[in-house]
Amino acid sequence: MKKARRTALALACGAVSVGILLTGCTPNAGGGTASGPVSQEDIDKAMETPTELTFWTWVPDIDQEVALFEEKYPAIKVKVENVGQGLAHYQKLRSALEAGEGAPDVAQIEYQYIPSFVLSESLLDLTPYGADDLSGDYVDWAWNQVSPGDEVWSIPQDVGPMGNLYREDLLTQAGITEPPATWDDYATAAKAVKDTTGSYISNLGATQAGQMIGFFWQAGVKPFGYDGKETVKIDVNSDDAKQVADYWTGLIQQDLISTDVDFNDQWYQGLANGKYAGWLTAAWGPVFLQGTAENTSGLWRAAPLPQWSEGEEVSGNWGGSSDAVLATSKNPIAAYMLAQFINHDEESAMQLATQQFLFPPQLSVLNDPAFVDQESEFYGGQQVNKLFAEISDTVDTDFQWLPFMDYVYSSYEETMGKVIADKGDISAALDTWQDQLVKYAEDQGFTVE
Repeated sequence: MKKARRTALALACGAVSVGILLTGCTPNAGGGTASGPVSQEDIDKAMETPTELTFWTWVPDIDQEVALFEEKYPAIKVKVENVGQGLAHYQKLRSALEAGEGAPDVAQIEYQYIPSFVLSESLLDLTPYGADDLSGDYVDWAWNQVSPGDEVWSIPQDVGPMGNLYREDLLTQAGITEPPATWDDYATAAKAVKDTTGSYISNLGATQAGQMIGFFWQAGVKPFGYDGKETVKIDVNSDDAKQVADYWTGLIQQDLISTDVDFNDQWYQGLANGKYAGWLTAAWGPVFLQGTAENTSGLWRAAPLPQWSEGEEVSGNWGGSSDAVLATSKNPIAAYMLAQFINHDEESAMQLATQQFLFPPQLSVLNDPAFVDQESEFYGGQQVNKLFAEISDTVDTDFQWLPFMDYVYSSYEETMGKVIADKGDISAALDTWQDQLVKYAEDQGFTVE
């Protein structure tokens, strides 16, 4: 269980909002590309040529999957480096790219930050290397994250479709025998749980942009858009977004939902001691929780997110990452083959899911009984992987990011985060957030739709 906790902590760090310094970025189109299609002969030659690659990643124990790659391609040696997580990782990556030296061949990049690296022409378009042929092997919405247009900028590694983890014992004590099916049901359950047990049905992290954006995603909100060049769409205060905001404002102001900052010791203790009777989280959450609240084993269950309309089956995504080839790589074929192998080879992909506990976007794993039929003692014998595999099919494919998500997250903390912590009007905070984002985009030379 210690390994699961360590892995889960690493995965969760990727989901926590961070600020990243954008340097040397001007609105230009696209990244690097090969001069033409790469032939199988070219690939065979490259993979038989002694080569050393550098791979920057924060996934614990990924050396195991790298070892499988080196076994298949003995001429290629891979140096795996963890240069930090979140802010540290991206700062070092951008600094190396700006300096023109020291950048890795392959780097782990979260989906929301891909556009900023495309903007600075830092990523290799993988289409000439055959990456587009992999599109049917991944859930559609995850593939759309790495290939929103004709280019393919990276290979999907893990995803975070959202669901509801809840304490069955506390809900039962409150007279609730089934997980809330709709958000109206959830609000009713929140009052019953608080009145009966004193617990909050869940926590809305005051500064957690990723969670709120995931709720927007589920509600069909399209807060961001980017054409890959100079035009962006910013609509964080749409009517649909305000519907979501008003819902949470109501629960917070009735003291039915807490607004504790998440991913710190106090929050971990709340999960373990019953302060929170649930957690609206992503597919990486079950392993994280299992490693954080071991003393509550057997008490938790998993369900889909409540729905805005009864009978719907829709979810959002929170977190996830990919492996991209840097445009500066001097060994692009071998680098592409590494990124592809790690996340596409069936044995490697299964190991990532079952040993590193990354929730998979690969259909081969999502349909494999060895993964989906696992029964979790922590969740009362429930097949949690199967549930989240089913949820993954309900995530909207049409969701985009801005090429300056670093600023989006830091601005969220300053505007939305403060209002949520103060139990204020979240809908009004969306207007402030919208104004800040539009002004920043225009100051950076973007055209805002």
